[in-house]
Amino acid sequence: MKFLPLIWMNVWRRRIRTTFTLLSVFIAFLLFGLVMTIRAAFSLGVDIAGLDRLVLINKVTLILPLPISYQRQIQSTPGVEFATHQTWFNGAYQQPTNVLTTIAVEPGPFLAVYPEFILPAEQAKAWQADKQGAIVGKDLATRLNWKIGDRIPLMSSIWQPKVPWEFNIVGIYDGGSSVDKTQFFFRYDYLDENRAEQLKGNVGWYVIKIADPSRAVDLGQTFDTMFANSPAETKTTTEKGFIEGFAKQVGDIGTITVAIASTVLFMFGMVAASTMVQSVRERTSELAVLKTLGFTDTSILVLVLCESLFITVVAGGFGLAVAWAIVQRGDPTGGLLAIFTLPPRDIAIGFALMVLMGLIAGAIPAMGAMRLRITDALRRN
Repeated sequence: MKFLPLIWMNVWRRRIRTTFTLLSVFIAFLLFGLVMTIRAAFSLGVDIAGLDRLVLINKVTLILPLPISYQRQIQSTPGVEFATHQTWFNGAYQQPTNVLTTIAVEPGPFLAVYPEFILPAEQAKAWQADKQGAIVGKDLATRLNWKIGDRIPLMSSIWQPKVPWEFNIVGIYDGGSSVDKTQFFFRYDYLDENRAEQLKGNVGWYVIKIADPSRAVDLGQTFDTMFANSPAETKTTTEKGFIEGFAKQVGDIGTITVAIASTVLFMFGMVAASTMVQSVRERTSELAVLKTLGFTDTSILVLVLCESLFITVVAGGFGLAVAWAIVQRGDPTGGLLAIFTLPPRDIAIGFALMVLMGLIAGAIPAMGAMRLRITDALRRN
């Protein structure tokens, strides 16, 4: 604590230079926070994917359907708690280009397999009672100004109906910050009843909740062997593996964002290091006087490192705080980034990087100051 006035004075010795350095570090960690938020959004919930859930799809491609008859065989397999199916609907609201994440599911099993989707009991009961009933995420309902009781017409470029597709909003689900609240779920039996006859009895993929996550690989192999040599062979993976593969269809977002963040932090870290080198070089004689007054080499080392840490932690912390505040305002794309949150893990990583940047930026000048000989410093001046 006794060093704080000295540290404060040295940091602001060159006010303009210090101000620009603080701004550089601030911008670096503001961008870090926003880039990590985008990375989390494009991961599509990979980090919270259920360890006890498997996804079974057509071996050729996710686009090809699977027979609904597979469900009975999957459900009867030892170790399976629930086996349910989902089917992509590709619903568009008002305009063909306004496509929503619209999926046909079985209400009861769906809610059992995904307990993170919070839906009031009376709304779940209403969903079970209404064949045209649908539940929507809180964020989607807010964006489109939907409420319970609304009747919503949708279009689909995949499923041509016998009568126009219309749905009754019977529930609005919520969940934690990592739950996608922009989706639209409706009953599979309504889809199957209203689509063309030749398409009946098929589903998109199966989601399987297992009792023991450690058996995920074995059960996956069991299912794929079960349907080997059938007209619709299968490929089973964990939910996390399935989501990662789906996300990578738009590129390896994780690698790209990490590369961007690393480049930004490196460049602005060099700015902070340059500032510290110049600062120490300008006050060589003052450091010699401090040593003359009794400051030890270790004290000088700590003093310089604290100056560097002050710059990176204060400016970086403020930048990360501003990024967090921006994220709290919600998805600025109007629903394109369904999961828009700055994960606590990335906040912790950000603070660790601030400390690391400060130590690296101040290491060389601090070591030089520590090794400085009093006679040499005074002779130069």
